[in-house]
Amino acid sequence: MFIATLGGIFKFKDLPEEYGPYVQFKATIDNREISDDDEIAILDITGTDSHHVLFLDAYDNIDQINEELKEADAKINHTTLKILGGHL
Repeated sequence: MFIATLGGIFKFKDLPEEYGPYVQFKATIDNREISDDDEIAILDITGTDSHHVLFLDAYDNIDQINEELKEADAKINHTTLKILGGHL
């Protein structure tokens, strides 16, 4: 199992360019239109060069995020869990 740590929380308009392809891919999977004010969390997957994208308005609670990450064989570290909980 991989550990997911917070890479950052950004508004789409302020998103660093390096994360753009990951966000576009996630939006396509979720069949979602992205607006400039969407809050997006980027999780870095430890031991890989991969990132997991979370559109924060799509979740009602941290359990939904945990479930999504479990499907990706990842688990959120404690600090990230607390930060994300504060943004939901």
